[in-house]
Amino acid sequence: MKHTDISKLFQNSEDYLDREVTVCGWVRTSAEVKPMTFIQINDGTTSTKNLQLTIHQERISDEEYKSNIKPLLSLGVSLKATGILIASERNGVELEVETIEMLGDCPSTYPLQKKKTSVEFLRTIPHLRTRTNLMKTAMMIRSRLAYAVHSYFTQNGYIYLHTPIITDSDCEGAGEMFRVTTQPWNASYNTEEEYFENDYFGQKAGLSVSCQLEGEMAAVGGLGRIYTFGPTFRAEKSDTPKHVAEFWHVEPEVCFADINEIIEIGEDFIKYIIRDVMENCSEQLSFCDKFLEKGLLDKLNHVVNSEFARVDYTDAIEILQNSGRKFEYPVFWGCDLQTEHEKYLTDEHFKRPLFVVNYPKDLKSFYMKQNDDGKTVAATDLLVPGIGEIIGCSERETDYDKLVNAMTARNMPLENYQKYLDTRKYGSVQHSGFGLGFDRLVMYVTGINNIRDVLQFPRTYQHIY
Repeated sequence: MKHTDISKLFQNSEDYLDREVTVCGWVRTSAEVKPMTFIQINDGTTSTKNLQLTIHQERISDEEYKSNIKPLLSLGVSLKATGILIASERNGVELEVETIEMLGDCPSTYPLQKKKTSVEFLRTIPHLRTRTNLMKTAMMIRSRLAYAVHSYFTQNGYIYLHTPIITDSDCEGAGEMFRVTTQPWNASYNTEEEYFENDYFGQKAGLSVSCQLEGEMAAVGGLGRIYTFGPTFRAEKSDTPKHVAEFWHVEPEVCFADINEIIEIGEDFIKYIIRDVMENCSEQLSFCDKFLEKGLLDKLNHVVNSEFARVDYTDAIEILQNSGRKFEYPVFWGCDLQTEHEKYLTDEHFKRPLFVVNYPKDLKSFYMKQNDDGKTVAATDLLVPGIGEIIGCSERETDYDKLVNAMTARNMPLENYQKYLDTRKYGSVQHSGFGLGFDRLVMYVTGINNIRDVLQFPRTYQHIY
């Protein structure tokens, strides 16, 4: 169906003014003010700007108006219109309609009417909520951020790696993997070994919680510098505004880089992609600044123009203990930082994004490099105001024996990780990497405060939207 994108009419209006154009879209609103009828449509190429169609009622017979125009005034109807694009003081440009036709009817039960609608209700209609200003804005920003992720790594010489979604190893060792099986619900076997022997792969398999191990094996295996960007899955029984069971993960691995170098890469990466979206999604970010988070643009400008803070975990604990605040969760050396602790550090004490470095080893994963003190690992979390952790980062342990001991202490089946362990035997090198929760980044950049609203179809504990 030959037509012109509405975004082009706004962006390059001088190329289309006083010319005949054809547009398509969904009706967002309409009004009859004799002798005119106005219909605003959106085709998805703009987030909040609709194109106004102007119809002169006197040019149409009453019978034709009733049969051909009236049905087009209902919200949600899809239509095609041809006319002359003219300048408009109020709208920038608008289309004086010559011909118009319905593409798809929409009944009065259409749930997106001209009234305020809660985000909770919108989650019940994920197949339609992308027509709202909120979701269109979120999806456009999300799309641009994804483009910027690929752009950053491509420009810096990384290889984009496609890692498996189905795996036999739990990267985090936390037992939060979704099982993959073809066995019937009432399968009955005498032993676990017999059950898995008769399953599709002949062994236990699950959905990947992280692409890191495969990424490490590729980088150390000769590619040197790689990144992955795809969905990962965690069966974590958490129903907070920051958790979903299926989320998107950005995970680079860099050979010949220590913890300080990967921190520098992480900061440069975050600044690059935020700067890119600010340059290319100004309309959408202005909407977010106005309706979702006052001061959002100032916050993002502060991020790209300031140096991220860095503090040792031990010092962070001391700062929290001396803050004079009474936290719900006690603060002590060895505790896992909670949202309230992270919020104090980023929002009040440092007032900027913050890398917390050298965590207690018992809080972190088996693959992180053990520091000489025997108590901590060369790991860091990047905490940002309003969201908390957005990057988990570490130098990887290269000592074979230390790695095996860490895995054994966590009761991890070494036979499932033999290929990974081999990378520490055959020319192992110092390497580091991080994981970025992409959905949380979208939350941070848009000011949307629930992760369910930056995904079209979120999957959460006990709920598939």
